[in-house]
Amino acid sequence: MNERQKELLKAIVENYIKTAVPVGSKSLCKRFKCSSATIRNEMSALENLGYIEKNHISSGRIPSEAGYKYYVDHLMQPKELTGEDVLKLQTVFSNRELELSDAIEKCVDIISDITNYTSVILGSSSKDNTLQQISVIPLQGNKIVALVCTDKGIVENKQYFLPEDTSIEEVVKTSEIINKMLIGIPINEVSQRLEFDIKPIIAKKVKQYEQVYSIFYDAFNDFAKNTSNFHMKGQIKLLHQPEYQNNEDVKRILAKFEDEKMIKKIESKDDGINVFIGDDSEFDKDVTVIKTKYHKNGEEGTIAVIGPKRMEYDRVIALLQYISDNLNDEEDK
Repeated sequence: MNERQKELLKAIVENYIKTAVPVGSKSLCKRFKCSSATIRNEMSALENLGYIEKNHISSGRIPSEAGYKYYVDHLMQPKELTGEDVLKLQTVFSNRELELSDAIEKCVDIISDITNYTSVILGSSSKDNTLQQISVIPLQGNKIVALVCTDKGIVENKQYFLPEDTSIEEVVKTSEIINKMLIGIPINEVSQRLEFDIKPIIAKKVKQYEQVYSIFYDAFNDFAKNTSNFHMKGQIKLLHQPEYQNNEDVKRILAKFEDEKMIKKIESKDDGINVFIGDDSEFDKDVTVIKTKYHKNGEEGTIAVIGPKRMEYDRVIALLQYISDNLNDEEDK
């Protein structure tokens, strides 16, 4: 591409991102101080190179997937954040009372509100957390709270109603057995170890072992599900974009938002801000996924934004870069 073609591609991409309307040659004549015929020739060259394509319902052109990629890699500059955007995020970063997971969730929610795209956080999974301690706290009547803690500092609690013939002492005795035998075991393996290693032991030592066993089995199963630290905001916002007017497209993308295996594909393997457009996203051919890893206090995870291929790349990349700069440990910046 020559310099004018690069500038022309940049103009086409940014116009289409802003308006969602295919770009015609006449709209570009004044900006480039060229005749309509000259612009058409340059657009034809860009089309032959595969960077733009005709829209079926008009004579204008829209960026192709290759055009978006070239724009992101060579033509785009991250957009400076507005004072309002910075203030919203700084309110989170300056709140020292927030747990790390809560702070990241609030950042993800703010991104979705600012961009009108879908935002996702994927934190450490249960296989990355090992059991540090389980505790039982008696409450009034026949209620207890079971607390499960991991080596990553994640704490999950669940309230249970004990059957009237179940002794709290037996529940505590079982928790002590679990603490002696399962400390350091990955959370996602604990339920299996309970079944084969712990249950035979408590059957000998605890009278009402079936009721007591079920409490701890349920607690660990719930914990394994919850420690995936998965949070999503703004699924419906994405579908308000004009690209998604076809009912089948809407159903397909909504189904993927409900599919945990598809969401797991968003997890980032590389540091820095990474952009995956269309098929490269591994999520859906009609979306872009921009994501970054975070590293903080020994924890790591992925923050991602999902939007149409006609995404405000400059703004989303600037937001994720700002969050990365303010969130990550110094040695990971």
